[in-house]
Amino acid sequence: MGHQRILVWYRQDLRLHDHAPLSQAIESGAEIIPLYCFDPRQWAKTTPTSFGMPKMGGFRGQFLLESIADLQQNLQVIGSDLLLRQGHPETVLPQLCEILEINAVYYSDEVTQEETYVEKQLQLALATTGVKCQGIWDQTLYHRDDIPFAIDQLPELFTTFRKQVEKESSWRVPLAAPAKLPPLPSGVDRGQLPTLADLGITPISPDTRGVMPFQGGETAAIKRLDEYFWQRDQLRIYKQTRNGMLGADYSSKFSPWLALGCLSPRYIAQQIHQYETDRVANDSTYWLIFELLWRDYFRLIGAKHGEQLFKIGGLQNLMLPWKTDTQRFEQWKNGKTGLPLVDANMRELAATGFMSNRGRQNVASFLTKNLGIDWRWGAAYFESMLIDYDVCSNWGNWNYSAGIGNDARGFRCFSITKQAKDYDPQGEYVKYWCPELAQIPATKVQQPWQLSPIEQQQFAVQIGVDYPQPVVDLAKSAAANERIYNQATGDFPSNRSHGQSRKTRRSKGDRQSAK
Repeated sequence: MGHQRILVWYRQDLRLHDHAPLSQAIESGAEIIPLYCFDPRQWAKTTPTSFGMPKMGGFRGQFLLESIADLQQNLQVIGSDLLLRQGHPETVLPQLCEILEINAVYYSDEVTQEETYVEKQLQLALATTGVKCQGIWDQTLYHRDDIPFAIDQLPELFTTFRKQVEKESSWRVPLAAPAKLPPLPSGVDRGQLPTLADLGITPISPDTRGVMPFQGGETAAIKRLDEYFWQRDQLRIYKQTRNGMLGADYSSKFSPWLALGCLSPRYIAQQIHQYETDRVANDSTYWLIFELLWRDYFRLIGAKHGEQLFKIGGLQNLMLPWKTDTQRFEQWKNGKTGLPLVDANMRELAATGFMSNRGRQNVASFLTKNLGIDWRWGAAYFESMLIDYDVCSNWGNWNYSAGIGNDARGFRCFSITKQAKDYDPQGEYVKYWCPELAQIPATKVQQPWQLSPIEQQQFAVQIGVDYPQPVVDLAKSAAANERIYNQATGDFPSNRSHGQSRKTRRSKGDRQSAK
């Protein structure tokens, strides 16, 4: 057979380093044609899982466009380029294959329903053309083939999974980025990078109060890793600082780049290994690998359970009478619940597209365990807003927060006021995002509803006017929702699984994916 051409179809893998489909295509000796296709379904306003919210908001959209532009630039530097197209990939790619006489399409495997649907449709469209469709597993730290479980046998407890993987598996050495690629065929229309407005997304201007200015793309990702690990030496204290909420360096902040594949988890692991050799190996260096393993686990759980991840009953298929209270949901969304820790986090998300891991756990617990609102609304809002939206981690975490996911053991509700005292003891975070509370002393700022009229005057805030009264009583609302949960599950002290009381503290594996 004569000269071979392979179309490398980019999706959530926007990088040159450690890119298995690209590397395998190069190894085959074929001519490489990289492509990104803007699928209109990604920013459709209404889809079954978006609950009337924009599927992709301005922060995510902006970060995606920056990441694609960076990939295009990096490809140009090594002699190639990135073709840009708009439309359904299962229609656009077969047409391109015909025009450009493509022999094969290589791409990174995805696991969730929307992405796998497109892959299947593409395979069907190319089935009779002789063009080979090659999906390649590439997005996890540990390769699917290297873990000691078949996907359908994956343990439902993370700890079981982690212990066995750590004992029996090892991650693959990351692949080097290509130094040179052949130019694209002459006369091929490169296509245009659309603007947010072209995609029907309202552009946003970033809020200067954000933890850091996130710039999309592989270049910025590698720079952030270099700064966090090597220049500022923050990795050695990651475990101590990771529950912070203010500033750039309380956590790695790798998650936006991981979500779009601008940064490979294997590259991060390799750099951690190097850091352990050159500087220090401690709890913190282990913990970042541990978080990458959580990310793997959620992805594999997505592969195992498929669309169950998105259904109201969740992974446990547990049918609870969730509320559809739009007024309360809007108060939660807009940071007007009267609970400062919840409000500060929700305002940060609305203003910047980012929120700390600690914040995410608290606002999700509040929405599901105190307000009793349909958890899918929260998951869909996060999908729209989060700059680091990752389908498996987002929906997996929300399943967990709602008490219907894997590893869920009874009704576990965060005490918002205790969390606030533990993680924002001076009230710096809530005052930063809720400036109307700025004059309240640290000892009182987390429970402003307890201020006497004289204190309210003294601290220049009128509760119910300048800042809302709490929308629910924390203890009563949690108790009421716990009764509902117990009725649905038969989860009473005598018959709880795992021998855990429902007050069990969270397992050490607090939900996070390398944020």
